[in-house]
Amino acid sequence: MKTSKDAFGEFLLFQYNNPKLQAREIVERDDGFIEATTYSDRYLSEYPSWSATEKQAMKLVKGKVLDVGCGGGRHALYLQKKDFDVTGIDNSPGAIKVCKLRGLKKARLIPIEKIGQFKAGSFDTVIMMGNNFSLFANPVKGKVLLRKLFSVTGSNAQIIAETRNPYQTNNKIHLAYHKLNKKRGRMPGQLRLRVRFRNIIGPWFEYFFVSPGEMKSLLKGTGWKLKKVIKSKGSDYIAVITK
Repeated sequence: MKTSKDAFGEFLLFQYNNPKLQAREIVERDDGFIEATTYSDRYLSEYPSWSATEKQAMKLVKGKVLDVGCGGGRHALYLQKKDFDVTGIDNSPGAIKVCKLRGLKKARLIPIEKIGQFKAGSFDTVIMMGNNFSLFANPVKGKVLLRKLFSVTGSNAQIIAETRNPYQTNNKIHLAYHKLNKKRGRMPGQLRLRVRFRNIIGPWFEYFFVSPGEMKSLLKGTGWKLKKVIKSKGSDYIAVITK
């Protein structure tokens, strides 16, 4: 195996260049749990196949848009077609390349940690779809990044962010991981993951699932508040966060 910083990007590029094939997204957790999913085409999917919650969320978008963790660009491209001014950012070179190949006009290689480089008041809506609220990583880092987002957005800005309630599971493996997290002084929904694709192993990174109640606590002191929750039939939900 070789180590790469962009296993996810190589996976996306493969799926883009081989649309008739189903590439497997392999995600490894630090307790040894490995999941290989076959729904990789979701990263490049079109509006008709999206979930009802995603469609509802897109109706709430307004003004200039920042898509954090844009991946294959499906949400950014949809909004661009609706004449929104959209900037997509991702820390994956492969993902940004796919976005540009698909026609996204503003696709930039910027990790979430550097969102503060945008000018004050640059955006009116920040979207973090595909469970990308999890990119805040942990409570401490999350508060820092939320304050940065506060500074680069307008006075009436909003964040539309998808995540998952970690407590809505009966899976014994996941429940055991919750207990392990508590022993380590972490929140149950904190994750340490890495992506694998073929002979490429990506670096470990932090991910973060929260319940609506935990999200409210995280938002305290950042200038943001939880306005609305768009519920799904499962554990996923979309939060509408306002100033």
